[in-house]
Amino acid sequence: MTGIKDSGERYEFKTGAVRDIQEGKGRCDLMPLDIIEGLSYLTPDCPFNEVLLDISYFIKSGDVSNLYNALNEFMNNVYGTGKKGFADAVLELSKHFEDGARKYGEGNWKKGIPVHCYIDSAVRHYLKYLRGDKDEPHDRAFMWNIICCIWTVKNKPEMNDMKGAKNK
Repeated sequence: MTGIKDSGERYEFKTGAVRDIQEGKGRCDLMPLDIIEGLSYLTPDCPFNEVLLDISYFIKSGDVSNLYNALNEFMNNVYGTGKKGFADAVLELSKHFEDGARKYGEGNWKKGIPVHCYIDSAVRHYLKYLRGDKDEPHDRAFMWNIICCIWTVKNKPEMNDMKGAKNK
């Protein structure tokens, strides 16, 4: 599995933070995730039914505890429960931070990226993980986007542009 994909195209936010251009990838942050999540019950072999619902609750309420719940559900299902599962997930996540620092520079994401960008990217990586795509580490990318979204809501509330925007 390769590191973070790179189109070579960048979008620079007013804060100076940069990200790979999203055009043509879809806008997962605009979908009614609670409805999409409801469809997942039609797929009984999907152990992640709560992840999209928790993200949709965050979008509606702005309460980051919902993002923690989504992340916990994902990590437990992908890496397992207990201290080994937790350690495995966090060590994988650290690789994504390392790849991102190499691609964009250390702390680029801390300059300020709108919350909708994190939600859009997180949901896309989540769905690509479920689909089994191997072109990049979608599990790590999902976790990275959720973690950075939570950090942004708590530390840069002015970047929270989701409907239920509030800092909890």
